[in-house]
Amino acid sequence: MRTVRIPDEPLPPLTRSVTACLAAILEVETEEVPAPDARHPEPWTAWRVWLARRGLGLVPVDRPREFAWPGPWIALLRDGTAALAYGSPPGGLAWAPLGGSFDDVEGGYAIAPHHVARWAPQDRADARTDGRVEAIAIAPAAEAPMALVEHATARAGHGLEGDRYVGGEGTFSDPYSRGHDLTLIEAEVVDDLGVAPEVPRRNVVTRGIDLNALVGRRFRVGEAECEGQRLCEPCAHLQRLTEPDLLRPLVHRGGLRADIVSGGAIRVGDAVVAL
Repeated sequence: MRTVRIPDEPLPPLTRSVTACLAAILEVETEEVPAPDARHPEPWTAWRVWLARRGLGLVPVDRPREFAWPGPWIALLRDGTAALAYGSPPGGLAWAPLGGSFDDVEGGYAIAPHHVARWAPQDRADARTDGRVEAIAIAPAAEAPMALVEHATARAGHGLEGDRYVGGEGTFSDPYSRGHDLTLIEAEVVDDLGVAPEVPRRNVVTRGIDLNALVGRRFRVGEAECEGQRLCEPCAHLQRLTEPDLLRPLVHRGGLRADIVSGGAIRVGDAVVAL
């Protein structure tokens, strides 16, 4: 952990302090962390999405003044700002970007990996960088069955025409989040599961390319250019709509969430290439 530059005003105090705390904990430059302005009603969504690209999430702290954590965590103060707490048991604030004391702490968040047992930094220097589209699937409404199609039109900033997410009607649609335009999964994973390509409820099934390596990168699917946002990890909602015992085999293998940067046609057999 290290102290970093605090974002300038007129950003809201919460944004300034949380952005600085996240940069300090992850030891990155402040400019790398999203800094939502006052027009953004859900700044925590922006931070959660950004952390998800690193395989991390925010875990609420129930009783922050008793929280035993042998490392840095974000303490929320009663004046609406954030600071860094450190130590087990907590020994006060390690750094308060905008001032405050441990007596002001009312809440907090710890940063943790999404899946501890399978979390580890990965060297993807030898990642497979090109493949092809093996299947395309869409659903007209949230929780509706997925239907295989031979081609679909990708719309920038929206999704595939005919799919529930193109109109913001998917289960996880969120105007303040990212990575809902397009979901992809590797055909190799589908083969291992022994299920039909539409069962995992991803839009595009690819073969030959390492989708995990596309987080934070741009790539092309057919005529559409996309940007990988985060892993499309499995959830209880997916298991409820599909098959039992599907969660564990899909951890870190559930595919990719991506935004569509520029639209175009996507057809079965089209190339999928990292840019």
